[in-house]
Amino acid sequence: MTNQVPYTITVKSADYLVKIAEIVTRLEYSTNFKQDIRLHRENRLQTIHSSLAIEGNSLSFGEVTAIIDGKRVLGMQSEILEVENAYKAYDRLMDYDPYSIKDFLQAHSLMTDGLISEFGKFRSGDVGVFAGDVTVHIGARPQFVPGLVHELFAWAKESDLHPVLKSAIMHYEIEIIHPFSDGNGRMGRLWQTLILAKWNSIFEWVPMESVIYEKRPEYYEAISTAKRANDSSTFIEFTLSAVLDSLSGQMEKLQNQEKMLSDDLSDTQKKVLKLLAEKALSRKDIFEVIGIRGDSRSFTRHISPLISDGLIEMTLPDKPTSRLQKYRLTDKGKVLIG
Repeated sequence: MTNQVPYTITVKSADYLVKIAEIVTRLEYSTNFKQDIRLHRENRLQTIHSSLAIEGNSLSFGEVTAIIDGKRVLGMQSEILEVENAYKAYDRLMDYDPYSIKDFLQAHSLMTDGLISEFGKFRSGDVGVFAGDVTVHIGARPQFVPGLVHELFAWAKESDLHPVLKSAIMHYEIEIIHPFSDGNGRMGRLWQTLILAKWNSIFEWVPMESVIYEKRPEYYEAISTAKRANDSSTFIEFTLSAVLDSLSGQMEKLQNQEKMLSDDLSDTQKKVLKLLAEKALSRKDIFEVIGIRGDSRSFTRHISPLISDGLIEMTLPDKPTSRLQKYRLTDKGKVLIG
């Protein structure tokens, strides 16, 4: 089976893998990335916009956001439907088995329903990949597609290769086989994200597609170079660099957010956070320790913003006025104070 999935893990790819593992650990345990719902939503919208834009969808990020929010947008109905379909496909991401051809076809069905006649089915005719007027790649003959996909998925399921490397190879091989009449690029990127997310769930919200969109010429060149060499090493290097760039971008964004938030905190609020880092305390105890009168005005000024920003939380959120109510530091608050 290895001979049917030719690849070479270069020194550069191995270096990218180490750096990816390091930054994933930092994002998972040293930031609030996993809990930042607003950032998750923004990244998902970036993913959808970028993956569709790579294929020529002309809708802006703002228009994509409006469509997902159920607002009316003026544009080609096919492009609007592409957005709606992609959102459905990515929304089901963690339900898919990355080694199930049935799930692969189901995801394609969601991605292309109403856009092509052969949605959720392997193609019956010949297709190719084009960058403008230049032919990048011609897919496998249709009669060979089911068998090639079966072999690819069987290899991936049995392979002990690291999921990060495996995800890049799967992406490339899907592009090379080109199993569908349309939506192959979207499915290749979706399936790479899926394999990454099954390795570490933070990848469900990492917009790797945005980096690929910014580097479209390099993306197509990596496919062409790998095809000419009959070895996916060049493509592996490119996509791993895209993954690393995307992770680094998320880290930088979070660090900037934390710095801005920290700069906005008053000295009193910083004292409250450090105090609650030791243990949960009642409203009365907090104000006694920091030496401020605990009236409603002081609570609104010093404590309420910390709750709104997700830095502290109530131990009894369903009983906000309970005499047993205490306040504790959230994971986001713990990250902020280090």
